[in-house]
Amino acid sequence: MAAMVRNPLHEALQQAVRTIGPMLEQIDADVDRPTRMFRTGKVWTGPAAKQFDAQIAQFSSRARSSGQAIMDELRQVLSRTPTEVTEEEAASIKRKYRLS
Repeated sequence: MAAMVRNPLHEALQQAVRTIGPMLEQIDADVDRPTRMFRTGKVWTGPAAKQFDAQIAQFSSRARSSGQAIMDELRQVLSRTPTEVTEEEAASIKRKYRLS
């Protein structure tokens, strides 16, 4: 029976989740902060401001849903990726995905 080793692709996907998760949280915070400030009514008011607010809300929603879709996809792929593979498979995965 072939020796089993840690799957380098699984490890790379885990690292991607650990790296991208905080980045997406920071994006959410960076988008949310100015949106909240804008909605205080101290920045800009009037009909044009209401249109701009609607656009900000749309862009904010799109950024959040896109980030969530990225994380969902990564987690789905991670859940389908075995944690261990044979040494030969690990070497092949490293070559294919240029992992060190």
